[in-house]
Amino acid sequence: MKAVVQKVKRAKVSIDGNLFSSIDKGFLVLFGAEKGDNKNQADWLANKLSVLRCFPDENDKMNLSLQDVNGSILVVSQFTLCADVKKGTRPSFDNAMKPDEAIEVYEYFITKLKEKSLSVKTGVFGAHMEVDLLNDGPVTFIIDVPIYL
Repeated sequence: MKAVVQKVKRAKVSIDGNLFSSIDKGFLVLFGAEKGDNKNQADWLANKLSVLRCFPDENDKMNLSLQDVNGSILVVSQFTLCADVKKGTRPSFDNAMKPDEAIEVYEYFITKLKEKSLSVKTGVFGAHMEVDLLNDGPVTFIIDVPIYL
């Protein structure tokens, strides 16, 4: 399971030119499920994001979590995070979880975030989306969730 987490001042998802969802201050999370990923990993990632301290405190130190600043999360499925680009010039997506399995993990992850009383918005699984964001910092984390969970 992989996630690219960007601290944003705002982010939005449009589909076919129409606004689907948007957030103000918070995280844009690009989410990719790989073969063999499981719900324990989704639990770990939801827990990590709910307490990750990357928002500035009164001393401008990364000391506050998403919950501390009443931020939101916009989760967008992105199977291309699972690409292998080591050989050749065309990405291989063999590591990506099959869509019918991946949507279950994606929806479970979203449910776990909501259980943490976070404001969660999403894109549409499998849709061609336009994602627009204003990165804050910039602050971006690439999270490769441990496979031993």
